[in-house]
Amino acid sequence: MRLAVATAALSLTAAVLAPDASADGSPGPYAFADGAPSVTGATSTADAGRLEPGRTYRSSLPWDGRLHYRLDLDAASTVYVSATAVPGAGTTVAATDGLRISVQDAHGTSCSFQTARFGASRSPHPVAAWGAREVSPGHTLCQEAGTYYVLVERIGADGSSTDTWPLELAVFLEPPLERTGPTRAPDTWNSASPEAATGRAVERAGGAGFAAASAIGPGVWRTRIRPGQTLFYKVPVDWGQQPNATAELGGASTGSGYVSGALTLTLYNPVRGHVEEAYAGYGGRPASAGLAPLPPVAHANRHGFADQVKGLRFAGFHYLVVHLAAQTAERFGEGPYDLTLRVRVDGTARPGPDYAGRSEPERLFEVTAQDRAAATPAGSAGGTAAMRVLAAGGIGTGTALLAVLWAWTMAARRTSRTHRRVSAQKPTA
Repeated sequence: MRLAVATAALSLTAAVLAPDASADGSPGPYAFADGAPSVTGATSTADAGRLEPGRTYRSSLPWDGRLHYRLDLDAASTVYVSATAVPGAGTTVAATDGLRISVQDAHGTSCSFQTARFGASRSPHPVAAWGAREVSPGHTLCQEAGTYYVLVERIGADGSSTDTWPLELAVFLEPPLERTGPTRAPDTWNSASPEAATGRAVERAGGAGFAAASAIGPGVWRTRIRPGQTLFYKVPVDWGQQPNATAELGGASTGSGYVSGALTLTLYNPVRGHVEEAYAGYGGRPASAGLAPLPPVAHANRHGFADQVKGLRFAGFHYLVVHLAAQTAERFGEGPYDLTLRVRVDGTARPGPDYAGRSEPERLFEVTAQDRAAATPAGSAGGTAAMRVLAAGGIGTGTALLAVLWAWTMAARRTSRTHRRVSAQKPTA
């Protein structure tokens, strides 16, 4: 029992110390899912490594990459695969650079495909695309049980860097419904542009990846961001609710000129599927990028025509990803720059569909009381984890150990902050 509590406590400490926060606006590497196994993409389907629903993997995507991975699927569940490419800082990318992901059956028939590009930012940063083998009454292809393949392809433009990109692959399973639901997306919904959220801004550092995203809810949130940096946040959005957000970049104290596509705000759904994106240029004065009005989350949205509607097909944590283009530093300096996120979640939460089974990972398409608590100004992922460990370990040795480890963690953070302040005050040669 003591060993189990100690292990849980050490896991908590590792989670607290994980590279997620960017409170000082310092650029850092992408935070891959902790403990994710490596899988090598194959150039042919015959050698494709297997991916399992509910798991996240690390891989890599070379310049001329066309990589295959294998899925063994039943005839009832819908499975999604998200691929996140992470080009290194300082690499050269064009607006048309990116990656494409597709899911195919054993005969090479395409079940789905999507392309993600760097777009107007023309700045290297994590980009994600998703593919799916979707079981649906309205589909005729890719409905049988058997072997399927995930194909991830690199899209490169002339003059772009040819380095290999690290790749994160995440696989999700959505169970079938107990009974057939609506097969048509809602025709009408409130599409008026909502007013931006107001109120006192709360400090909340962004995470460095999907797995390390910081939880936020409706309200005003602020942090600092440097050119080339990407920040990840997650927002609980329940069935029947409409997410919306605006990112605001503060003014610069020096510099001149203009950077097109400097600020990028992207919304991803719980399986890291792209939903919507907004850009803003930057001329040294405050600038903002706001998402377009989106429909309420509904299971039937998958039957819509627009990608923005299709993407809002289930409840759960939705991701807001903010990137500041690296070339902003050339015009206005390294920063950091003030960043404000205004988040809205409109509508009353409704009961979700009756699934005939569980998702992988478990409870992926639910919004719990713990999720909402973590997204409040007082909430944090570390605090939620601590409550879970305390509940599992009880009072006594486990509690004392947690307290000691928590004290060590806080002391380490204070020491780190002190070191940064002292280093910043040292005169340069």
